[in-house]
Amino acid sequence: MFKFANQIIAWQKNHGRHDLPWQNTTDPYAIWVSEIMLQQTQVTAVIGYYANFMARFPSIADLANATQEEVLQSWSGLGYYSRARNLHNAAQTIVDDFSGLFPTAFDDIISLSGIGRSTAAAISTFALDRPQPILDGNVKRVFARHFLIEGWTGKPAIQQQLWAIAEQENPPKDAIAYTQGLMDLGSSVCTRSKPKCELCPVNKSCKALANDQTKKLPTPKPKKAIPHKETTMLVIRMGNEVLLEKRPQKGIWAGLWSLPEISMSEIASEVAQERFGLTVEPDEPLAIVNHVFTHYKLDITPQPLQVTSAPKQKEKAGYVWMMREDAIGAALPTPVRNILLSFNNS
Repeated sequence: MFKFANQIIAWQKNHGRHDLPWQNTTDPYAIWVSEIMLQQTQVTAVIGYYANFMARFPSIADLANATQEEVLQSWSGLGYYSRARNLHNAAQTIVDDFSGLFPTAFDDIISLSGIGRSTAAAISTFALDRPQPILDGNVKRVFARHFLIEGWTGKPAIQQQLWAIAEQENPPKDAIAYTQGLMDLGSSVCTRSKPKCELCPVNKSCKALANDQTKKLPTPKPKKAIPHKETTMLVIRMGNEVLLEKRPQKGIWAGLWSLPEISMSEIASEVAQERFGLTVEPDEPLAIVNHVFTHYKLDITPQPLQVTSAPKQKEKAGYVWMMREDAIGAALPTPVRNILLSFNNS
């Protein structure tokens, strides 16, 4: 019993990761932040953001007392910004409902914004010594291959199968090494492409390897045509200042600062006059910026506009003028920051 787990544990102790910034601690806050950042993001991309975020918000209270804009600014560039908003909301819930102390009951953890079953399980296992089975993307891949589970892992029936395996294989001892081992194995050995099966500690019992199915599993998500959208972003300059608008609190880039947008059919100078009362001189459009979201592709045409006349009261609700250097460091979506950076260099 637990032969699979014991092999993972032994491998992790000898070959796994042991010096990541959020390891070797039982601080649930530190582990929680790392687990949220690691959702859909590789470790190498997270490390720098994690260090900066923890320095800026060293405690749950610091995070809860911050403004959403401060949190988004520290998250800017990491993507999937709903994670940052959920983290902020959950910190405020912990302060309001749990006296500022991270909850220890599993049901309470999973009730917090942005925390699903697998993330709650990782926090419970690593921080609270209350082992729970996990099933993140890496672990799904390991299980699908090793136990020959066919079908897209996003399907409820397949998820149910995988959770059953996760519960069955979760060992009574050394759960931290086992859980970390599964993550490390999926990250470094049982990779999405070109898995290093010869290095795998459980290769002798892997059914996908035995049946020459490692390239086919896990079953890919059924492909759908990805919609293609276009937009024009206005780079409105007045001296060394640039005009930014606050995105709505729901939808893409919610709560971030961005450049004003218009449809491809609208005339930029007319919009600047009607919306902001600005008389502008258009420059040549900059190179199109391509950005891929989960559900569609977006082509952004940056249109520089130089202000030649502005009303005395130029401030407007939902908009702000910033020095370009300050704007680049604000809570911006990555493509918008790249536009401002390329504009500075042009």
